[in-house]
Amino acid sequence: MTLERLPGLAAQYAGRGVVGFGLSNDERRGDALSFAKAFQIAERAGLLAVPHGGELRGPDSVWSCLHGLKARRLGHGVRSVEDPQLVAHLAEAGVTLEVCPSSNVSLGLFGSLADVPVRQLFDAGVPISLAADDPLLFGSRLLTQYEAARTVYGFGDAQLAELARMSVRGSAAPDDVRRELLADIDTWLAAPPRVSAEGAADQHGLGLQLDAEARQHTGADLGGERQQVRR
Repeated sequence: MTLERLPGLAAQYAGRGVVGFGLSNDERRGDALSFAKAFQIAERAGLLAVPHGGELRGPDSVWSCLHGLKARRLGHGVRSVEDPQLVAHLAEAGVTLEVCPSSNVSLGLFGSLADVPVRQLFDAGVPISLAADDPLLFGSRLLTQYEAARTVYGFGDAQLAELARMSVRGSAAPDDVRRELLADIDTWLAAPPRVSAEGAADQHGLGLQLDAEARQHTGADLGGERQQVRR
């Protein structure tokens, strides 16, 4: 399929199940700017530009995606931290990064989960959509990433809730779906931990209703199931 035909096909189904247009694979094997024409076709159809960048290559690949492909959301982007100017730009422009800690470690980008700059990006104000990348390939689900946010990166309840909100706000979901998901997050945050008959606090989960409809509209790896982040 040609570079013109694929985005044309995506554009044909814009608003009928197709919400974004992406670009993935090994960034070191090519130049994102080679796909600029394809992204222009997708942009004219109103599709969200979601290329990969800043994973296997550094900040230069992120800049290429931003300027050449007009990316409004980026797969990975974790190596943006190597360029403080880029980090500031991402925060100011509100470009969401799909950060996949377990995948980054599995691919050898970082030596451990603690090395993945989730906290650094969050504290800099960069929108983050915490994701599992490819659960079947890496064996890690979305729940594991949220647990790492608490246990490895030191996120409290309010910050976990904001991570979840960022995923929703950075999605292509319709307004009604966004409102429902954001309300669920607020409900979780406001609810006190349940207490058992013995007086011990039960673990209480952040319920993310990640059903097929939400997954269809977000364009993110949200697991397709109801998952619980423990409190």
